[in-house]
Amino acid sequence: RKLFFDTHALVCLLEENGFTTQQSEVIVSALVKIMNTNLDMIYKDMVTKVQQEIALQQVMSHIGGVKKDMIILEKSEFSALRSENEKIKLELQQIKKQVMDEITKVRADNKLKLNLEKSRVKELVSFGYFLLETSEQTIQMHAQQDRALTQTDRKIDTEVADLKTMLESHKLDNIKYLAGSVFTCLTVALGFYRLWI
Repeated sequence: RKLFFDTHALVCLLEENGFTTQQSEVIVSALVKIMNTNLDMIYKDMVTKVQQEIALQQVMSHIGGVKKDMIILEKSEFSALRSENEKIKLELQQIKKQVMDEITKVRADNKLKLNLEKSRVKELVSFGYFLLETSEQTIQMHAQQDRALTQTDRKIDTEVADLKTMLESHKLDNIKYLAGSVFTCLTVALGFYRLWI
């Protein structure tokens, strides 16, 4: 067996890096043993050229036997298989035609149904828009009514406040007139009282 590296150069390299001569030789001999055992394992799995040629000839003889069997089968059974295949092809073509007819029918039915559903959806959408518009109008009307109610409430409140102030002022005026008339009556009565006394 040939080694693919220089063992003496490896020993010298190990000695340069601090190993002794005996240590370097032991390391190199261990490496050589490891490589030899690895090569032995590889050689056990390998095949020689002679063995490979024998195996190739055996495979070729098996292939020749299979070819002969195939020729015999082709003459006897393949003709029956071909006729059956032709029958199956004809049946498949008929089934394809039937399936295509069914598919066209289903497509036509689906198109009609889709068109009907589209028209229904359009009607529903238009009705929905109508409902939205009417709901918006009712919301606006409610808002206007609320505004009008708040305005009338404010007007009523202001008018009630004005009436209260007017009542208070009339009360004060009546109290003044009453007090003035009471004082005048008292003065007149006192005047008559003095005159008679």
